[in-house]
Amino acid sequence: MCGRFSQRFDEPERLEELKVERPVPELIPRYNLAPSQSVAMLRDQGEGRRLSLARWGLVPKWAEDVGLASRLINARVETANVKPAFRSAWRSRRCLIPANGYYEWSLRNGRKQPFYFRRSDGGWLLFAGLWEKWTVPEEQSLPGNWADFRSGEVLETCVILTTAALGLVAGIHHRMPVFLAPEQAGRWLAPGSEAPELRVPYRLEAYRVSDYVNNPRNDQARCAEPLGSQPNREEPGSLFDSSDSPLDPA
Repeated sequence: MCGRFSQRFDEPERLEELKVERPVPELIPRYNLAPSQSVAMLRDQGEGRRLSLARWGLVPKWAEDVGLASRLINARVETANVKPAFRSAWRSRRCLIPANGYYEWSLRNGRKQPFYFRRSDGGWLLFAGLWEKWTVPEEQSLPGNWADFRSGEVLETCVILTTAALGLVAGIHHRMPVFLAPEQAGRWLAPGSEAPELRVPYRLEAYRVSDYVNNPRNDQARCAEPLGSQPNREEPGSLFDSSDSPLDPA
């Protein structure tokens, strides 16, 4: 699964890499994005690729309230096209969610150890996603992080697709985001196209980070800093006690 990630557009060339049409929304560096928070998603609605903000955690059109969102932060790519919560979005509301890296937790020596995954060349990870529109019912007040929205307002939400983990990732968790290569992006965004090819199109690396990242209120650069003096890249044999090699482009 994917439950936290980082998303930073603090350098102009980062937007250029995504081939985004301007103007873009105000984007602040995020080091520890968590469900129900605003994330930047990339869509193509006939006017070129545009970035817009959506809440992470999909609220289906038919939902009576936002309660489902906390359980719909990820969608299994194997079944998303037929599940009632996702099948409409699968047909016509697809998106890309760019990330600098993402966090995953693994039980190590009796405690959950957070790890940070990223591309070894520093490029974008592109997660395949779906988005949805939901109108806040009349006279309904939304709780917590959703309280900014008032009755009658249209709320846009999104979900990240996941698949069975491969190679390096499988040493930490049994699921991983559906990663897309830049050349796959246009095909995925086209309504009605086939499911994306399930592979890892770039080399990944992973390293331990401190449990500072466990608290979603902590949103500083130290969330993604390597723990202690370990190198940024670790061989899987020592990191995961696994014979798998790092994921090469497929």
